[in-house]
Formats: sequence, structure tokens, C-alpha cells
Amino acid sequence: MRKSKKTRKTAETDILVELNLDGTGKFEITTGLKFMDHMLILLTRHSGIDLKVNASGDLTHHIIEDIGILLGDCFLSALGDKKGINRYGSALIPMDDSLARCVIDFSSRKTLVLELNLNEECNIEDVAIEDIRHFFNSFAENAKMNLHLHVLYGEDQHHKVEAAFKALARAIREAIKITSSEIPSTKGVL
Repeated sequence: MRKSKKTRKTAETDILVELNLDGTGKFEITTGLKFMDHMLILLTRHSGIDLKVNASGDLTHHIIEDIGILLGDCFLSALGDKKGINRYGSALIPMDDSLARCVIDFSSRKTLVLELNLNEECNIEDVAIEDIRHFFNSFAENAKMNLHLHVLYGEDQHHKVEAAFKALARAIREAIKITSSEIPSTKGVL
């Protein structure tokens, strides 16, 4: 099974992430941040992975950024040499008034193109907008993936971010599927 378990303990945070790519959408999420818990539960359920996250720390920013770092690192580890995976995934997901598009490539190279079209002057529940950006950046960087995530339109801030997380989840679901016995690259390695 494609699993990974990692911990990150710094002077600012104490985080545990357990990931099973061949799961069924089971989750155990405790970050101390209600909105982040909600987004990680959505990510888990809609990607079909199993995910456990236990996180605590001094500041919201540090907790969210370090969750992104550790989650990305767990994906990189669980994917191993990436033999047989689909590699690419994409999704177009509505959430009421909002529509998000996500296209990913587990290429072993980091690129992030992020257009969430959020109002910079407000928080969403108990999380600052900039921390949401930090999460996606840390996740993409440590998973070594191309992540193109766009909220095409919407009015409600919560709905925009929820659509983005659901689109990411569905793209992940497609990209991690085993579809062959080969490494999906003409180079023979990813």
C-alpha cells in the first residue's frame, strides 16, 4: 500500500500527518482551526485518500504552513517512484456560486499557479487569506508537483476556497490512480 507517516516538531509547531493513498476517504483531522479542519476533511473525502492530521502550534500561520509542508512530503513519499500512476489530474468543481478549476502533474518539479480571486481584506472563518495561499504553496513545493488552481468566479469567500479544495481533491484522485505498470514519462523516471 502507498502510505506515509511523518512528523514535524519545531519551536513553533508539532504536527503529525498519516496518509494512505489507497484509502476510502477516512479522516481524523485536528488542527485547532475549524476552517482548516473543514478543508482537510473535504480534501480527504473527495480524493478518496485516508488522512490523519494532528497539529498544534503557536500561530495560525505556522500551523497551516507546516501542515502544507508535511502533507506534501507525505504525498511525495507515498508516491515513491510513481510507477504506474496516471500522473496528471484535472477537475472543474462548482460550489454554489463559485467554480474552481485544478490541473496537476506529479512531475517531481514544483510549479504553482494560484488565482483564488479572494478579497484580501478579510479572513475566512478563523483563517487569513494569506495562510490559504501559504498552504497551497507549501503543499505543491513539498509534493514536488505542478499545481494550477484557479477560482474562475464566485461571490462567497468560503465557497471559493471550498471549490478550490474540492477541485484539488478530485484532481489528486485522478492523478494517483494506478493505470499501468510503467513510469509515466518518456525519460523513464520522474
